Amino acid sequence: MSNSQTRSENGTSTIWQIVGRLFAAAVVLAVTAFFTPGFSINNIWTLIIAAVVLTVIDYLVTKFTGLHASPFGKGFVGFALAAVILYVTQFFVAGYSISWVAAIIGALIYGVVDYFIPGNQQM
Repeated sequence: MSNSQTRSENGTSTIWQIVGRLFAAAVVLAVTAFFTPGFSINNIWTLIIAAVVLTVIDYLVTKFTGLHASPFGKGFVGFALAAVILYVTQFFVAGYSISWVAAIIGALIYGVVDYFIPGNQQM
């Protein structure tokens, strides 16, 4: 197999990994918002944009600090980071609102739901 074919397949694989991660993030975020009092997402477009923003923020935090925003696997630091990311997202996405208390509860729910979504979701 030539190098160009390998790169094309890897590029396609990476795109599908990103799409899969965004879809999983949207599902987890929707479930989290549904079960968390004080957390609202107005519509499907807001959900999609919020999932993109959350994924980008998580990626950047992981890239620059090495910390992954997950209550499972990183303990209190991951839990606190997940809560902060959920809260900060509201400043980038219209129609997404969350209180500090809801962000803390949401981080716990997000972690539980994220834990049960099958597949490796890290990029």
